[in-house]
Order: sequence, then C-alpha cells, then structure tokens
Amino acid sequence: MSERFIGGFMGLKEKVQEVKDFLKDYPNVTLIAATKYMNLEETKDLIDAGISEIGENRTDMFLEKYSALKDYKHIGWHFFGVVQSRKIKDIANKINCLHSLDRYSLAVELNKKLNEPLDCFIQVNISEEPNKQGVPANKVKSFVKQLENCPKIKVIGLMCIAKMTFDEEIIHKSFKKMKRLKEEIEDMNLPYAPCHELSMGMSNDYKIALQYGATMIRLGRVFLT
Repeated sequence: MSERFIGGFMGLKEKVQEVKDFLKDYPNVTLIAATKYMNLEETKDLIDAGISEIGENRTDMFLEKYSALKDYKHIGWHFFGVVQSRKIKDIANKINCLHSLDRYSLAVELNKKLNEPLDCFIQVNISEEPNKQGVPANKVKSFVKQLENCPKIKVIGLMCIAKMTFDEEIIHKSFKKMKRLKEEIEDMNLPYAPCHELSMGMSNDYKIALQYGATMIRLGRVFLT
C-alpha cells in the first residue's frame, strides 16, 4: 500500500465512493481515473478501491501498467496524452479509447495499425491557448469531415482541457462552447462520427463540466488528497 494515500486503503475507498455518490445524479457519466501521477502500486490501490476505467498520458507508463495489470480483465484503458507517431503501433490495439486525436496524420497512422475500430475523442483547444494541444474550435468540423477516409476511427465525441483559472466564468464559457460544438457535429449525422460524448472535467472543474453534458470525467488529484 502506498504511503501517498494518507489514511490507508479505507480512506481511498471512501474517497472513490464519495465521487461515485455525487455521480448518482448523473447515471450516464463515466468516471475515469487519471493516473498520470500514480505509480503502479498506487494504480492498483485505486482499482481495488472500486475504479474500473484507467487513463494514462504517457506511452511508457501506460505500457508498464497495461502489462502489469493484464489480469484485471474488467479494466477499460483510456489514453489522454500526445501520441508520438513512432509509438502508435505500441498502443493502438491495447487501448479502449483515445481522448487526444488532434491531427489527421495521427488518424491515418492509427487507421493503418488498428485491428478493429477504435473509439476516439477529438481533442479541442477550446481555451485557444497557444501552448495547448488540440484542434482549434473553428476547424473541428473540417477535421471531422477528413476522417471519413479513416474507417477504423470512430469519433464518439469531443474532449477538452479547460483553462487553469480561478475565474469560473471562463470555465463555464468553455464548457458551454464545447456542448454547442458537440451538438453541431451530431447534427452532421455522420455514421463514423456520432459524437454523442463529451470528455471534459478534471478534479478542479468536473462539477462545472457536468452542468454542460460531460459524459466522461477524468479525475486524478482528487484521489491523492
């Protein structure tokens, strides 16, 4: 048991249950644990505490955990981070969902490597910060149309990382914009891009994200406190 989870296993289990209890009013929302800052032992603790969906940002750490936790058959694996072209083949047929599709070249290479269609979120740079990954909001529709040429890419929704700010009004505006953009893509009625999902909301802002239709939330730090 990791000493990082102060209070021991029961403390962590109670924290997971606290989040799950809050989500009872949102039955269509999937809780994903973002384990970027957790080592293998801590990730195991989290699974034992009741988490069944795990998300990683780094290819090397994902591969280490995927291999070590292969006996946990009930785990769903999500990838949030930048996918380097040379590492696409390493994760393509291991993850259940990619949350960071942000360029056509990545889609093309994934399409070549995948054995089966993969659920993907298009990452949107909704805050328009120059240092952030993601497709600009005004280019998402054209990007979606390009993906018609990648039959193994299934665009189930949009993903964003809101600006880190104490100004909640900025966060509200970003999530509202994401909801509207998702609906516009839904209205395109593309069979390969149903776009019914929104992956948005992290430990500091997930309660706001839920107000705007988030269907997958990515929580990490909330389990470390």
